[in-house]
Amino acid sequence: MMTQSVLVFAGTTEGGEIADLLAGAGVMVHVCVATEYGRTSVREHGNVEVSSRPLSPEEMRDLMRRYPVVVDATHPYATRISAHVKEACADTGAEYIRLVRPASEGYGGMKVVDTIDEAVEYLKGTEGPILTTTGSKELAKYTGIPGFRDRVFARVLSLPGVVEVCAALGFEGKNLFAMQGPFCEEMDYGMLVQTGARYLVTKDSGAPGGFDEKVRAARRAGAEVIIVGRPEEQPGTDFEGTLGILSSRLGIALRRPRRLLSIVGTGVGPGTGLTAAGSAAVRSSDLVVGAERMLRIPEAEGKASLREYAPDRIFDYLAHHPEYRRAALLVSGDIGFYSATRSVLSALDPSEYDVETHCGISSVQYLCARAGIPWQDVRLISAHGKGANFVGEVRRNGTVFSLLNGRDGVMEMCQQLVDYNMGVNVAVGCDLGYPEEKYFYGTPAEIMVSDIGGLCAALVFNPRPDGRCPIGIPDSEFIRGDAPMTKSEVRALSVAKMKLSEDSVVYDVGAGTGSVSVEAALVAVSGTVYAIEKEEVAAALIDQNRRKFGTPNVEIVTGRAPEALAGLPSPDCVFVGGSSGNLKEIVSAVLEKNPRCRFVVNSVTLETVSEVLGLSSCCRVEQEEIVCVNAANSRRLGRYNLMTAQNPVYIAVFRGVAE
Repeated sequence: MMTQSVLVFAGTTEGGEIADLLAGAGVMVHVCVATEYGRTSVREHGNVEVSSRPLSPEEMRDLMRRYPVVVDATHPYATRISAHVKEACADTGAEYIRLVRPASEGYGGMKVVDTIDEAVEYLKGTEGPILTTTGSKELAKYTGIPGFRDRVFARVLSLPGVVEVCAALGFEGKNLFAMQGPFCEEMDYGMLVQTGARYLVTKDSGAPGGFDEKVRAARRAGAEVIIVGRPEEQPGTDFEGTLGILSSRLGIALRRPRRLLSIVGTGVGPGTGLTAAGSAAVRSSDLVVGAERMLRIPEAEGKASLREYAPDRIFDYLAHHPEYRRAALLVSGDIGFYSATRSVLSALDPSEYDVETHCGISSVQYLCARAGIPWQDVRLISAHGKGANFVGEVRRNGTVFSLLNGRDGVMEMCQQLVDYNMGVNVAVGCDLGYPEEKYFYGTPAEIMVSDIGGLCAALVFNPRPDGRCPIGIPDSEFIRGDAPMTKSEVRALSVAKMKLSEDSVVYDVGAGTGSVSVEAALVAVSGTVYAIEKEEVAAALIDQNRRKFGTPNVEIVTGRAPEALAGLPSPDCVFVGGSSGNLKEIVSAVLEKNPRCRFVVNSVTLETVSEVLGLSSCCRVEQEEIVCVNAANSRRLGRYNLMTAQNPVYIAVFRGVAE
């Protein structure tokens, strides 16, 4: 018959969790800890009985006669206790299961010693403050360091008896910290900075003991880490392995409950925009994750924390710290407005985590309220960490909101609005929600000479937005010069055949005056059009036309295709208005970048049409259609209107075919 009672030697977070899982499954559990302080690691309830004092070998044997399955979850450095537990199991026939806390991976750049005696001998030859976190039992050894009363700062358990022992050794006042761990990186860093410590002495207590946090804090503070290496301990298995053994022995399924990740929008500043539900989620968490400025909120004070925002590193950390079951991830503003929420959710393992999301007050809500306008009709964009076509967005919208890269982002936006002669006004909010908050309103030129702060967002107001269809601009509106230009009717049909999206990347090969580039850029307002032109004079015309029509997303590339295409990003569509006899080479070069690219080629000669038809024999392309456009325009002759025919133009459409 399978036993339903287990004896757990604990004092660690893992021991307390094992006891809790067993008791929750209906197993009778007796937990042994060495001190009343160790009792805090155990949650006492119905099926759990606790002994909180050191046991003699005979007392251990008596318990093992009633609890034939024994889990040794003592601290990695408590080797003497582990040896006694294993010996007692051998004497009584009880099954011994050792839960081993994995050691940290590598001690690169750290001083490793076998004992505290060795650490003390090493420190005798050094100068500067020392912070020791190795406990009170061997603290007397540090008194051998010359000037220890001034040099050595000790962090020990917050027990009256421990404090008395430390005081008797000469560790008191500012040189003694009586605290309960494990500690977050910020707490460790703060203590190292406060003491001015040049050395940190610690044990490899593993992830649950906060070892990684101590090492990171020491490196930030510029302190040398001295590690008292782990003694040889009893062989065993990790937490999950221990659960597996117990499940087999007891005939039950022991599993950790799913972890909870709360994604919390913190609003636009400390204490501004954190909802009551978000505040409660942070307070109930056992780990708070976020950028440094977000971790300063009152709800996170005193909690274990991780200064991180990259999803892969966050989940890697959580994988190595299974003791954290309720994590709160802080994101700035609102979780649904250009936050890390989307990338976090895509990287999350849904079989391991339950997710709660708590919205916050976003910067767009806050700034619109500050400006006294509703935000339901505002065009929302972001230039934070990426490029943005401010002119294109402002040209066609009455109000545009943008997140910006600090002061430099404000300057870049305003300079673009000035360069393209946009008659607009701008409202800029800096450090919204913080005591140093600033608000500016004026023309782009006026904003550029203002004292702009750090975290910035802006509203741009255009009293005359252009909501017209961007295709079919009259030829007379373009600056012509002597460069060839695709006529309006042909241009409108060619751009329509490109099937562009707002974020398309386009090549215009043989761009001439840039008329096709401009119309394509007006459609792909969040994309980029690369106007490739070999003639310097024509390139200058393209620049004039992109400024006239407000299309800074036209990038001019001076050179001959296909050579000029080499450094450009992969296109979604390529328009060829002039190939200089290199059509095959141009198509081949593009297909190397994007095998599924779409091509639209204009030609006025049958020879070029023949060249297009022959592409399928040498390139992996598939013909879609060839359209012949015959257009005629009216002109006045006295009191009559006569039609003047243009040359027929062939529009060929084909696309690449992937392997």
